[in-house]
Amino acid sequence: MTNRLLKSGFMIFVGVVYGCSHPSVPEGMVVIPAGSFIMGSDKVDTEGIGAQLGMIRPLYQDEHPQRKIPLPTFSLDRFEVTQAQYKLFSDQTGSRTPPAWKNGAVPPGRENHPVTFVSWYDALQYCRWAGKRLPTELEWEKAARGPNGLEYPWGNAYEAGRANTGDSDTNDTLPVGRFESGKSFYGVYDLIGNAGEWVDHWYQPYPGNARPSPLYGERLKVIRGGSWGGGGGHYAMSLFYRAAHRLFADPLDRFPDTGFRCAKSA
Repeated sequence: MTNRLLKSGFMIFVGVVYGCSHPSVPEGMVVIPAGSFIMGSDKVDTEGIGAQLGMIRPLYQDEHPQRKIPLPTFSLDRFEVTQAQYKLFSDQTGSRTPPAWKNGAVPPGRENHPVTFVSWYDALQYCRWAGKRLPTELEWEKAARGPNGLEYPWGNAYEAGRANTGDSDTNDTLPVGRFESGKSFYGVYDLIGNAGEWVDHWYQPYPGNARPSPLYGERLKVIRGGSWGGGGGHYAMSLFYRAAHRLFADPLDRFPDTGFRCAKSA
């Protein structure tokens, strides 16, 4: 597990057309219908697992309290933004490219991998360029947990092989959309694993959470979903890849395991 992930609590291809099921659905996106969903959790770390794993905050505490929240209809990218898509953006806007791109070119064979080494601000600018926006933390969690508040996009039990996670032995990103069995109730892929995803929220306590933390404030942005990086065995995976789990980082930081996807209001 990388030091960053351990301390925080864990941390298309051009020419490929992903069809829409309805004319009102933006191309390459999934509509998440209006309605309430379960946000957060009321879990308590009675065994001191967080301390054993070196976390700098109590495990589960920033997920409190669990509550039901209504959201209006929105659309979310079916897949994480790929390196090929980001290349179009950087070519048209002159924006900086990830450091692994030699002379500004996507490494051969990685066109359909999620773009990483992008800051929160890079992700924000891409989504605006695409006529979209970054999803809120609430939208991301609803897309991942579905209408029934699942622990993981596929169900309530962690299962290796449903996502590109720390126990998949890849030590790298994989092409988006590879894990059919890991998609969410709404048909969104790779919400867990592959690349962690920037969302449009400061790392703040949820309403009703009175426990203070020096990390809260308008300083760190939330990252959701975990990534290919990780460690600690199957039990740690089951904790840190839950859809309610929150990660965070400075919005200027760029990581090899963090990318994003975009959203759009109805």
